Amino acid sequence: MKKKVIIPALMLTWLMVASPVMAQANDVGKIQTFIQSVIQVLVTLSGLVAAGFIVWGGVGYITSSGNPEALEKSKKTILYSAIGLTLVLAAFVLSNVIGDLAGTAFGSGQ
Repeated sequence: MKKKVIIPALMLTWLMVASPVMAQANDVGKIQTFIQSVIQVLVTLSGLVAAGFIVWGGVGYITSSGNPEALEKSKKTILYSAIGLTLVLAAFVLSNVIGDLAGTAFGSGQ
C-alpha cells in the first residue's frame, strides 16, 4: 500500500520542482529583433508594391487620352495605393512603438 502512495507522490514532486538546468534564459531581445526585422522586410516589400501601383496609375492617367473611364480608374489606383502605403507606414510606426514598450516592460536590454 505504501508503494502505491510513495511513487505517485515522488513523481508529482519531481514534476512540480523546476530544475535550474532546464530553465531558459529570459532573452526577449532576440525575439524582438527577429520580429522587427520581419516587419521591416514586409514594410519594404509593400512600399515597393505601392510605389509600383502609383507609377502604374500615373502611366494610366497620362495615357488615358481623355477617356473618362480610364482616367477615373487611374485616379482610383493612385488613391488606393497612397492609402495602402499610408496604412503600411502607420502600422510600421505602431509596431516600433509597441516593440519599444515591450522591450522596456520585459527588459530586452537594448
